[in-house]
Amino acid sequence: MKLLRYGSAGAERPGVLDADGVLRDASSLVPDWGPGQLGPDALERIRHTDWTRLPKVDGTPRLGCPVAQVGKLVCAGLNYADHAAEAGLPAPAEPVLFMKAVTAICGPNDAVQMMPGADKVDWEVELGVVIGSRVRRVTEAQALSHVAGYLLANDVSERGWQLERGGTWTKGKSHDTFAPLGPWLVTADEITDPHRVGLWLEVNGKRMQNGNTANFIFSLPTLISYISQFMTLEPGDVVLTGTPAGVGLGQKPAPVFLKPGDVMRLGADGLGEQRLVCEALPA
Repeated sequence: MKLLRYGSAGAERPGVLDADGVLRDASSLVPDWGPGQLGPDALERIRHTDWTRLPKVDGTPRLGCPVAQVGKLVCAGLNYADHAAEAGLPAPAEPVLFMKAVTAICGPNDAVQMMPGADKVDWEVELGVVIGSRVRRVTEAQALSHVAGYLLANDVSERGWQLERGGTWTKGKSHDTFAPLGPWLVTADEITDPHRVGLWLEVNGKRMQNGNTANFIFSLPTLISYISQFMTLEPGDVVLTGTPAGVGLGQKPAPVFLKPGDVMRLGADGLGEQRLVCEALPA
């Protein structure tokens, strides 16, 4: 199933994309696509719905983050060997974890805000994992049974704030609009192998990233199990799994960063696409 949320920011309604690619309103079935609707039993009940009986949504409304009430946005850094190499860093012996503020979450086609003084804003196409049931000290063998589905993500980052301002990476990762998610949450049953998902990203029509989750350093079961040793993952939490090579910081002979007016397009196999315009904020 492809689950989504549509409407103006803060007033999104739940929807589904039917087999013909038609957007249909699902508010007669669920109040939203939030933590209470993402467990295996809830998804199984919804899976048997005749989507054609749901009302069509006219036009092309704004799409929001497909998951409501995300509690945590947990991220893995340096999870592709080629990305670690372009950063001049060895492949980590253990997963590198950091957090993004949930206030950074926005829709898949919302403007990315370029705040004053931010001149090293970068892109990172990623596979996002949406948790469907509580995960606490889970084994690798059981980890994927707690996954509701997958989505496309862009881990937008301000590298100066991330790497030059001291402390952890969080401050460079958490500005408003720095976590575009969606367009859809694709339920786990529709992704045959999450370790064979191609991802790509373009800036102003130029292909910058072209990777595949087959090149993960740490698999999804390893990541989820590892994270759950340090914190409990709750339904609706999202785990970002790292980015392949091709970020702006790693460009040669010199880094390339985003400017107001730049357009990012990104996509992943089976997970749709995003189109994001960089927008300058007033001083």
